[in-house]
Amino acid sequence: MSKHEFKTESKQLLNLMINSIYTHKEIFLRELISNSSDAIDKYNYLSLTDDRLKTEENYEIEIIPNKDAKTITIKDNGIGMTKEELMENLGTIAKSGSKAFIEKLKESKDNVDIIGQFGVGFYSAFMVADKVVVKTKSPYEDTGYVWESTGESDFTIEDLSKNEHGTEITLHLRENDDDESYDTYLEEYKIKELVKKYSDYVRYPITMEVTKEVPKNDDASEDTDKEPEYETVIEQETLNSMVPIWKKKKSEVSDEDFNEFYKYQFHDYENPLTVINKKVEGMLNYNALLFIPKRVPQDFYTDQFEKGLQLYSKGVFIMDKCKELIPDHFRFVKGLVDSPDLTLNISREMLQHSRQLKKIASNLEKKIKSELEKMLRNDRESYIELFEQFGVNIKYGLYDQFGAKKDLLKDLVMYISSETKEYTTLKEYVERMKDNQEFIYYASGSSKEQIDRLPQMELLKEKGYEVLYFKDDVDEFAINFLTEYDEKKFKNISQGDLNLESEEEKKEIEEKEKEYKDMMSYIKDSLKDKVSEVKISSRLKESAVCLVSKDGVSFEMERILKSMPNNNGMMKAERVLELNPNHNLFKALENLYNNNKEEVKDYADLLYDQALLVEGFELEDPVKFANKMSNLMVKSIK
Repeated sequence: MSKHEFKTESKQLLNLMINSIYTHKEIFLRELISNSSDAIDKYNYLSLTDDRLKTEENYEIEIIPNKDAKTITIKDNGIGMTKEELMENLGTIAKSGSKAFIEKLKESKDNVDIIGQFGVGFYSAFMVADKVVVKTKSPYEDTGYVWESTGESDFTIEDLSKNEHGTEITLHLRENDDDESYDTYLEEYKIKELVKKYSDYVRYPITMEVTKEVPKNDDASEDTDKEPEYETVIEQETLNSMVPIWKKKKSEVSDEDFNEFYKYQFHDYENPLTVINKKVEGMLNYNALLFIPKRVPQDFYTDQFEKGLQLYSKGVFIMDKCKELIPDHFRFVKGLVDSPDLTLNISREMLQHSRQLKKIASNLEKKIKSELEKMLRNDRESYIELFEQFGVNIKYGLYDQFGAKKDLLKDLVMYISSETKEYTTLKEYVERMKDNQEFIYYASGSSKEQIDRLPQMELLKEKGYEVLYFKDDVDEFAINFLTEYDEKKFKNISQGDLNLESEEEKKEIEEKEKEYKDMMSYIKDSLKDKVSEVKISSRLKESAVCLVSKDGVSFEMERILKSMPNNNGMMKAERVLELNPNHNLFKALENLYNNNKEEVKDYADLLYDQALLVEGFELEDPVKFANKMSNLMVKSIK
């Protein structure tokens, strides 16, 4: 017998798991059955390509409760473990994420079921057991092994004489306390209930000896009035249906069944937002069961997130994350595909690039799009809930692959509207457009409140034009690839001329431009290379000043590009400073220009900095700005 210490992180994790209060301790059985199913999957898959492994005909997961010994055993004839695998898998808990898991568990304020999300399913056994014994044998070793631990600080491993491959896990249940009756897990009814609730879809038989009352076989008796007599017998009974939930008839599966399957299979504690169940028969046969989560996964926008659907073929598990089955713009979709038409005796790399797989992926993309459009039409509230979580990802799809999918996705994107202050689609916007409206107008900013306060919005509001609020970094890049919708081009209200003035208004602006040409030129020279032009504004109605950019790089693009790594600062918006000729400040500036031209330079700097702040830019020299403001305030007070 050899004795081994758990690693420090493993000790902390075990202690937290054993002593923390979980909403459902009962999930230990679900986790152990799942481990057994995975072990059988692995053996079954390897036996197809490895001549050293004989093909099994009777795979089984057996549950053995023992009330006298107060133990419950989960036994399988799967792949088993070598001594090295025992040390690696059961000696180190959550190798890749134990620190993160411990911190998450410490910080958690809600009693949510998080077991299974961090690769620690086996250790859920210690929530109900004070000792766990694992007997296992791998077909690749002649010797079996016994692993034993009380879940405190160490574990032991010793050799075991065992002929058949597989694993047997025995849990010595804890003593009952005020919070939990652990003896309940030894009752037949409870075990049946838990298997049905969590593991009914497992495709291998989950069996247990059950006690039944059956009529006595009394052929000699012909007295029909006699009460039938019963005897107690013990029979081995299969507890699960073994029909995967995605292969059952729709009439046999409830919404709750789908929800429970999703939460267990994909480690979520919330029901999915929607379920897509698709069965295809014909030239290509497959079942697809897809789910859209309610919340963005924690690592969704990190390098650690892996997209993909689980892939099965002819009932054999192939891979957990088949990324070829789902496009990037729908990567938030979880689920699985089971197809008998995928060949198993080829490498996984070849499988990933097979024509059948690409055809399934194309069909699923269209199906997901169709279901999302249906949700948008029939359950707008749910679609908005989805879009608030995953809308940015759909928008990325508009310009991914140089806009290859823009026509597929353009009717799924939504934006907050100045008209309704709620989400609207591009189709809805176009339907509300004025008869003579040439463009779809939009404005960029950090929030709808900030956008609504932009000086550039003043003319649009006065003229009654609807504006779409672009709040996400991706919005302007996506629109540059979409370019138009229903033959209506997009127009940034902070870029270029809007040409919304009447002929009379245009004439008035032209006259003012002539009148103040010299003053505009002087202000431009004062600002040097900060702006490319200073002009009389046609878009300002209440504000004194604003910055706009010329066609090309917009302010929002400049901000985003500047924040990117290795940015050389070359991509900048060409700035234009616009002044409102009807504002009192403009009249004061005109008076100063006529009487004390030199002081206009300080005011020009202040106006430019003021416009920068309104646009959300940082000032190049905040101290200089503050000092100039202070000096001018002193002069005005004197």
